[in-house]
Amino acid sequence: MVSIYEQLGVRTIINARGTATRLSGGIMPEVAARAMLEATRHCVDMVELQNRASEIIAEITGAQAGLVTGGAAAGLLLGTAACITGLDPAKMDRLPDTRGMRRKVVMIRAQRNSYDHAVRASGAIIHEVGLPDRLTGAGVRDAEPWEIADAIDEDTACVFYVAHPGASPPLREVLAVAHDAGVPVLVDAAARLPPVDNLQNFVEEGADLVVFSGGKAILGPQASGILCGRRDLVAAAALQMLDLDLHPQQWQPPALFDGLHLPGLPHHGIGRSAKVGKEQIVGLLVALRHFVAEDIQERHARWRYLVDHLAALLGRLPGLEVTVQDPGTSGTPCLRVLVAPEVAGMSALELALRLQNGRPGIHVDLGRVDDSLLIFNPTCLQEGEPAVIGQRMAELVSHG
Repeated sequence: MVSIYEQLGVRTIINARGTATRLSGGIMPEVAARAMLEATRHCVDMVELQNRASEIIAEITGAQAGLVTGGAAAGLLLGTAACITGLDPAKMDRLPDTRGMRRKVVMIRAQRNSYDHAVRASGAIIHEVGLPDRLTGAGVRDAEPWEIADAIDEDTACVFYVAHPGASPPLREVLAVAHDAGVPVLVDAAARLPPVDNLQNFVEEGADLVVFSGGKAILGPQASGILCGRRDLVAAAALQMLDLDLHPQQWQPPALFDGLHLPGLPHHGIGRSAKVGKEQIVGLLVALRHFVAEDIQERHARWRYLVDHLAALLGRLPGLEVTVQDPGTSGTPCLRVLVAPEVAGMSALELALRLQNGRPGIHVDLGRVDDSLLIFNPTCLQEGEPAVIGQRMAELVSHG
């Protein structure tokens, strides 16, 4: 049977890089794919669908409410916009013109990254605090809670925190100073799954809004994400994404908006261009339920089997030194391959490029390529693909 990609004239690849957006994310479980297909066969009220999504996300995360977004970046945009405007429709209609609003977003300098462009797209202005001495090798210090507290003033919309192992100061300390000042904290946890417990951990610590990717570990649609947290902020985010082109008397606010004072409906909001369709919402919800229900040990064993198979194939090739890194069920096992150019006949980067440009294209993680390391992630690998990788690597390092 000719695949849809063959019909379109697009090559499929072997993805040993992981659920990167540029490589189209992960392999969706069949139950989620079938649900998306079924979702295309009916029409629904999108407000009602997102309200039900909020209830399901709240059940799973422990948050007051949740929203399915068009990816994690859309969640950052909407979350920031919600912190700036609250439930004021006039402010919503003015974004990204934030003059006269609380638009400052306090952020630890060591956590700045290209994804915070989504935060700035709302009209927010990022205010950096702290010096990343421990990361630059200039010292041992990083941002400290008192610096965050000092930066918060009447113009501050929120504190933006990027969750990452070793992030400093710890989230609980950031939450303490922000909440003392009455300012919400938006947590970027896009890639902080697994472990599954993280779906609840940041909310339990007290984060006001948390963003997760739907297309990474959850294996939902690539263009999906989750924004969860305080109900008033999630509601404000929803209002800035939903299609509200309706007669005011048609508006029948669902449970997500119960008890929230809304003087009127905004027009199409800043998140309208990042809208999410019924298919993505349904696919994400089914994938999320599948993710939390799947046996953690079985998932880890499946990944470890692929890594071990690949290690056995590559470990006997000249110029390659393989090491399995396994954090247990709290993370994803991977294979680190140290390339000795004088034996392998090429550098790690050249080897990776030859893999990528071959047929089939094989993509690996180049995050440590300057250290002559290639990293193979099993998350998107399918049965039989380690053998293909092993054969191609043998051809390359044996013949140069």
